[in-house]
Amino acid sequence: LARVFISDMTKARLEGLLDAFPKLIASDKSQRQHTFVETDSVRYVFHPLDNIYIVLVTTKASNILEDLETLRLFSRVIPEYCRSNDEKEIQSNIFDLIFAFDEIVALGYRENVNLAQIRTFTEMDSHEERVFNQIKIAQEKAATEMMTQKANELKKLKAEQKKAGRGMANNVTSISSSSPPMLSAVSDDMATSTVISSMLQKNIASSVGATRGTGGGGHALKLGSKAADDDLFVKQLKSEGQIITQVDRASINAGSVEKAVLSSIPAVQHLPVHIKSEEKLSAVVSRDGGLESCEILGSVAILLSDSQYSTVSVQMKNNDQHGVQLQVHPNLDKKEWQQRTLLKLKSANKPFPKDVEVGVLKWRLILSNEDALPITLNCWPNENPDGCVVNIEYTLQMEHMTLNNVVITIPLPAATVPVVSECEGSYEHIKSKSLLVWTIAVIDETNKNGTLEFTTDNGQPNHFFPVNMRFSSDDLYCNIEVESVQKMDSDEPVEYSKETRLITEKFEVV
Repeated sequence: LARVFISDMTKARLEGLLDAFPKLIASDKSQRQHTFVETDSVRYVFHPLDNIYIVLVTTKASNILEDLETLRLFSRVIPEYCRSNDEKEIQSNIFDLIFAFDEIVALGYRENVNLAQIRTFTEMDSHEERVFNQIKIAQEKAATEMMTQKANELKKLKAEQKKAGRGMANNVTSISSSSPPMLSAVSDDMATSTVISSMLQKNIASSVGATRGTGGGGHALKLGSKAADDDLFVKQLKSEGQIITQVDRASINAGSVEKAVLSSIPAVQHLPVHIKSEEKLSAVVSRDGGLESCEILGSVAILLSDSQYSTVSVQMKNNDQHGVQLQVHPNLDKKEWQQRTLLKLKSANKPFPKDVEVGVLKWRLILSNEDALPITLNCWPNENPDGCVVNIEYTLQMEHMTLNNVVITIPLPAATVPVVSECEGSYEHIKSKSLLVWTIAVIDETNKNGTLEFTTDNGQPNHFFPVNMRFSSDDLYCNIEVESVQKMDSDEPVEYSKETRLITEKFEVV
């Protein structure tokens, strides 16, 4: 298996370089103790794996330290796709290896990727496609069940009408009718069939329309999709803390079905004036301790469904103690904000648009200390002769916050089944992706510490990183909240609804 990452390398030159390599390492046995060998024009950086060699051919001017790091990443990729290091196994997985190699080096330069990212890129899994398919299936099931329910109601109504007809026949001596009894029965059946058929067509049409509405402008990637994965995806959503509810049969549309399938945050009833406060947390933590990077981006947005409130003002309350940087929208009065923390339009001639979510305030906070994080993860993989023992502990540091739907994902060595000995919450082993998913529904001051301990029969500490975590919370990290809403011209209080949430865009232990 050979992969060329530069355009000026001919096949003949490549074959010549590869033919020369065995002779170079065989000519001097002492070279086997090193990781590279040089000729007049190129440098061979190599690493033996059982009976095979991984060889990186570079120029002599290349940085050998970076080349060694790249070679180590290549050597870690092979066990991800091959169960053994022999020629037959590599030949059977040759295209998977090529695709993985292409993620490491592009146009002769190494990409800044890790093993977990390579696995994600090569799988090319489309979450949007799964969501699209689940919504479509849910709509079809709802339409079928609704059709059956209406058919049963019609049959019941028909039976009651027949029963009432018999009672009337006993009291009336003669009834003249222009239609024979058989024709009446046939007419009833045809009417029932017509109603059911029209209902089915109506529901299928609404399902297709709703599905197209939620699908966006383009169709999601369709790679390796299988119908059997649908139920597994629903189970996985449940295991990850997603709330899966039954679809409302009375109103089957794109919005209601999507919320029923995917919503993990309770829906907030929207009043004509709705205020949304949101923070997004991105953090990278070192496995040895210390915070590599952390950023919190916050925003306040207003959504109006009634044009009579298009010039409202929002009184904010800023009790943040972290020194957060706040910015207001250019159309708002900065003087009012600085003096009274009031979000007020500069001019009533530029009102807020109707049915459009408009950002009015945003902030950015950089954290430099791991102790300032809402929650921390302590990961300890210990290698021993029988395999690896991994301990992972979470600690809630901001005890005033409640974290919901906490999902911690730990990568595993290939072809390994973990044995869990201790777990706070629940866990699931996703064999196809070599992942262990640890789920805790709620973390608050009552369970601010929790541990997961498991063992594997092989692997080394690097196999269990990066550890990913995601969660949501109704509490913001920065103590910034909506206090009141009033009309701009009269300061008359306005009733409003609000929602507040913090979500993780990325939280990794590397």
